[in-house]
Amino acid sequence: MKIRKLGPLTVSEIGFGTMSFADYYGASPERSEAIRVIRGVHEAGATLFDTAEAYGPLTNEDLVGEALAPVRDDVLIATKFGWNIDPETGERRPGLNSKPAHMKRAVEGMLRRLRTDRIDLLYQHRVDPEVAIEDVAGTVRDLIAEGKVLQFGLSEAAADTIRRAHAVQRVAAIQSEYSLWTRDPEPEILPLCAELGIGFVPWSPLGAGYLTGKVDPNVAQDAKDFRANSPRFAPEAMKANRAFVTLLEGIAAAKGATPAQVALAWLLARHPFIVPIPGTRRLDRAVENLGSAGVTLTPDDMAGIEAGAAGITVEGARLPPAVLQFSYR
Repeated sequence: MKIRKLGPLTVSEIGFGTMSFADYYGASPERSEAIRVIRGVHEAGATLFDTAEAYGPLTNEDLVGEALAPVRDDVLIATKFGWNIDPETGERRPGLNSKPAHMKRAVEGMLRRLRTDRIDLLYQHRVDPEVAIEDVAGTVRDLIAEGKVLQFGLSEAAADTIRRAHAVQRVAAIQSEYSLWTRDPEPEILPLCAELGIGFVPWSPLGAGYLTGKVDPNVAQDAKDFRANSPRFAPEAMKANRAFVTLLEGIAAAKGATPAQVALAWLLARHPFIVPIPGTRRLDRAVENLGSAGVTLTPDDMAGIEAGAAGITVEGARLPPAVLQFSYR
């Protein structure tokens, strides 16, 4: 697996998101199977693993910590704070919480669950409007000085917020949803990353699985699957958005690849500082995703994808309004 830079961090070109092991797509697999998949992904070449205290809450970090403990020095672990979650009990409270004292308690819990002495990349999961971003960045700077955190990141943050945070503590990476059908970061965030030397980590780079072509619009989502409440996964929206899959299938057929691999290769070709983190519960799918690093898209391929995508209007918001309200602050 080739490598890329997220600010000062050196990581595999494609990382691995572990959220799917925390009941967001319906009941999660047995713990032993989840550990087998995570370890298998590392053996296949991934070195960047992404989790968050909100996944579970808390249980996903514990899972990732156990899975990666035998190879801790060979991987980079990214996790996220920022929701109003009790770091000891996992009790969810309304809204966000990036108060410095809460942040420090959250990090102590993260270190314990992850079975580690440092967090390689610590993101603010969502920007808390009640706490100045300078205070958040300053608190992370203190945690870095203590050796508990190595690098600072922001998730779904606005360009001005990123710039202000970066002035206090270097931001190594920005994490936002980005894929062929979700291109919100392009006007402001990606140019800013290029300007400041910040890495960019697309989450949901396969459109929560839709861009793989494996999601059947005629089959209702499990009620416990978050996509059941996502406007873009309403049956009519999925049928209308099928044109994206058709576009990817055409390129994939010519390349001897899969639609998922083309979707990820498209991201890799956009900028050299982009490192997507697709997630899956299946090791074979994870290996398929990592194989996208070997798919070369020529300028003509990229132009064809761009032209095809320009003729498609996306149907449905990427997330429910209650979740979207926390983005790009």
